[in-house]
Amino acid sequence: MGIKTQNIAYDKNGAELNGHLATPDNPKGPGVLVFHEWWGLNDYIRGRAAQLAELGYTALAADMYGGGRVAANAEEANSLMSGALGDIAGTQARFTAAYDLLKSQSGVDESKIAAIGYCFGGALVLHASRIGTPLSGVVSFHGSLGSFHKPAPGTVKARILVCHGADDALVPREDIDAFKKEMDEANADYEFKAYPGALHGFTNPAATAKGKEFGLPLAYNEAVDKQSWQDMRDFFDQVF
Repeated sequence: MGIKTQNIAYDKNGAELNGHLATPDNPKGPGVLVFHEWWGLNDYIRGRAAQLAELGYTALAADMYGGGRVAANAEEANSLMSGALGDIAGTQARFTAAYDLLKSQSGVDESKIAAIGYCFGGALVLHASRIGTPLSGVVSFHGSLGSFHKPAPGTVKARILVCHGADDALVPREDIDAFKKEMDEANADYEFKAYPGALHGFTNPAATAKGKEFGLPLAYNEAVDKQSWQDMRDFFDQVF
């Protein structure tokens, strides 16, 4: 399937945001939002948007830091992510701006919007589901599970798929247990997949090198990358 990609500027509360839009040649159907790791909207995330377009989805990779900022190192990435999570209301507004932009694209079925996120982006899509954003589904890949909002029973609208590395040292067991308890109490429709042997960052081919460079427990896992992507595809087949 042929696709088209383009950078697309939008704004929220005066902040210039630089997203990346990938569309199939004849877009007609669901749209998928893509939210980046703590590194920012880099070529890896743009590539994921393109892969989604190849599957027939209109995909928008959102800029959550503003100005298309990409971290040069782990210290800067942590600072950018911490700033975004420290202003969850502002970050939520940027999420909504991306959501509205995707819905406005020609050929996108407004009733069929999903969101996927990696690491920091995983935390964002799970937060969106917790606050009742009207998404068909969300998928978190090696995302943070900590909560900024406890949903009341029946308020989680989206179906949820969590793709988690069973050996992820950056997500405490307590967070996993708390997430499952929170989802159960909210009567949410969710599935939690833990892949044996997978560390944090298992979908990103650059993760192993970055882990060594910055002394972090990160590693790419090709088999789990492929399996989790297929799990996402199967999930989308169900929710759409």
